[in-house]
Amino acid sequence: MQKADVILVVDDTPTNLRLISEALTDAGFEIATAINGEMALKQIQYSLPDLILLDVMMPGINGFETCKRLKENAATCDIPVIFMTALSDTDSKVKGLSLGAVDYITKPFQEEELLARVKTHLELRSLTKNLEKKVVERTAELSLALEDLQESQIKLVQREKMSALGQLVAGIAHEINNPVGFISANLEHTEEYFKALVNHLQLYQQEFSQPGMKILEDAEDIDLEYLLTDLPKIIGSMQQGTERIRHISNSIRIFSRTDSDRKVFFNIHEGIDSTILILQHRLKANEKRPDIVMIKEYGCLPNIECYPGQINQVFMNLLANAIDAIEEANQERSFEEIKAYPNQIAIHTNLTEDGTGVVIKIIDNGAGMSEDTKNKVFDQFFTTKAVGKGTGLGLSIVRQIVVEKHGGTLEVKSIPGQGSEFAIALPVKAEIID
Repeated sequence: MQKADVILVVDDTPTNLRLISEALTDAGFEIATAINGEMALKQIQYSLPDLILLDVMMPGINGFETCKRLKENAATCDIPVIFMTALSDTDSKVKGLSLGAVDYITKPFQEEELLARVKTHLELRSLTKNLEKKVVERTAELSLALEDLQESQIKLVQREKMSALGQLVAGIAHEINNPVGFISANLEHTEEYFKALVNHLQLYQQEFSQPGMKILEDAEDIDLEYLLTDLPKIIGSMQQGTERIRHISNSIRIFSRTDSDRKVFFNIHEGIDSTILILQHRLKANEKRPDIVMIKEYGCLPNIECYPGQINQVFMNLLANAIDAIEEANQERSFEEIKAYPNQIAIHTNLTEDGTGVVIKIIDNGAGMSEDTKNKVFDQFFTTKAVGKGTGLGLSIVRQIVVEKHGGTLEVKSIPGQGSEFAIALPVKAEIID
């Protein structure tokens, strides 16, 4: 059974209270009464009516002041107020309506008119409430749809970005491997051929101890003794160079690993090292600052079950952001100041106490963040960078990969002017999330 609407009748005349109450009760309404404005305001503190019939002319607080106080109170401001008055002048009506009243009933009034006006305004209030409810519900639906759309956009950006990056660097690694393999193989043959020629030359020197002036002069011109000493060193340096290129190519391959449809076991430290190598050019000294010092304190970690390509993207975004924060801080410092207090990024890894997870901390001594920025840093499309410099997706994608894709946690600590620390915790054994 539907609950009856409650109507508060405020009038200092007992006869009016009785007549109005009887008419409204017969019409099915629940009635509350008050003989003045003070009593009405006190009564409303304990029970809110659905509509108020308010007499204008009352001792103490009159109807206009009572209405004003009702509309100033957040709990009562939306309750419809209908004034009851013998005053019929336009100024009084305008004043009442300007204070927030919805209607006027002039005394003496007809019962049919009273009931019609009460029912009309109760229906209007009900319709308003339903409309507000629908607006709230629709707004919530639209907000959820917007969140889903933004989530889909992030996933699409992440997928396309990783796919394009993976194809690019994998292609580069492949192109590097071919000539490097050719050079490396030929260096081995070159070294063997050189040793054979040296042995042959030494045999000539033994068999022909007096080679003649032309040969002696030519040996002096080409500095034969130095050549025989230095050429093996050159070949050795070239071999070291090719091994270095092989290492770079292997790091690129590790970084660009395309994810399968399931998680695989992966060496976290290899992922970090490959990412650092990709960013090496940004760590080197330039005319404005010395090298950014990279400090690595690795614990003894097992391989973890994850999507390697996505985890490498987390390292890439966090390390690139750390470098950006350092560059931002450097704008306020001279070369000598930076040299005295060097730029640095520290990476700490360790196993959790229970052995079920790993923790990776990336700490920089860059510009740091305010409390407001720190609270928004993982929000979608939030960025502190200038227009065209950032999408606001980097750290949002990091959070999605760590928390949603791998069931881990991501925390940030930061102090303006001192730097930031991002702590990633990942389970060793994959959880069923996708």
